[in-house]
Amino acid sequence: MTDETPAIQHDVPQTARIWNYWLGGKDHFPVDRQVGDDILKVIPDMALMARATRDFLKRAVHHLAADLGVRQFLDVGTGLPTADNVHQVAQRAAPSVRVVYVDNDPLVLAHARALLTSSREGRTAYLDADLREPERIIAGAADTLDFEQPVALLLMGILGHITDYDEARAIVRRLTAALPSGSYLAVYDATNVVDPATAKAAEIWNASAEPPYVLRSPAQIEGFFEGFELLPPGVVSCPLWHPPAADIGEITPIDEFCGVGRKP
Repeated sequence: MTDETPAIQHDVPQTARIWNYWLGGKDHFPVDRQVGDDILKVIPDMALMARATRDFLKRAVHHLAADLGVRQFLDVGTGLPTADNVHQVAQRAAPSVRVVYVDNDPLVLAHARALLTSSREGRTAYLDADLREPERIIAGAADTLDFEQPVALLLMGILGHITDYDEARAIVRRLTAALPSGSYLAVYDATNVVDPATAKAAEIWNASAEPPYVLRSPAQIEGFFEGFELLPPGVVSCPLWHPPAADIGEITPIDEFCGVGRKP
């Protein structure tokens, strides 16, 4: 990571900053809030949906570290630091966990030092790279991670930015080809099967924000797990993936679907 302050576009809405706004963070600009508010007019529960995806991330990471023994995580498309980042969740379960964060948003890079704290036993690193450069990501992550041991690859809300489905699947295959047996893949992305308003929200996003985003079907999201064994309950709406025991009553699905798979 460089000490040079990256150039940040204040006049173009950006994914990480809009999600930061919905999550109640402070790292956003008026253009980000405008797009965020426009989408909230169409989907008033968008902030709740953003928190639901974040909750899935935390549950998945805890399950991988605490229950499945994963000690290495590669988080591509990290987004802005927030409460309970991947290394914090994982290292609470296993202090020796190593995490590599990957993003190419200049503001994320500027805040990346917040991601580089770690337990004394573990390690964190940040890589400034694009999802479309899988081999570069793997090569950079290899400075911190041992790719002869299982790695959990996290692709959270990022594959929709690769608008061509075949290209997105090819990128996943290129990334997962470097993972040894016993590794895991965790994914969530937006769909359009729960609320018709989601399609309108995507139109608003693509008219203003960068980078563009495409909605996919649950079956297409399941397609990213080719060659992996999906863990129960399979690809489901994020609130339905191992909901906390404290959740009682009916759980409302949202247009964010997720899954975790194991590489045989």
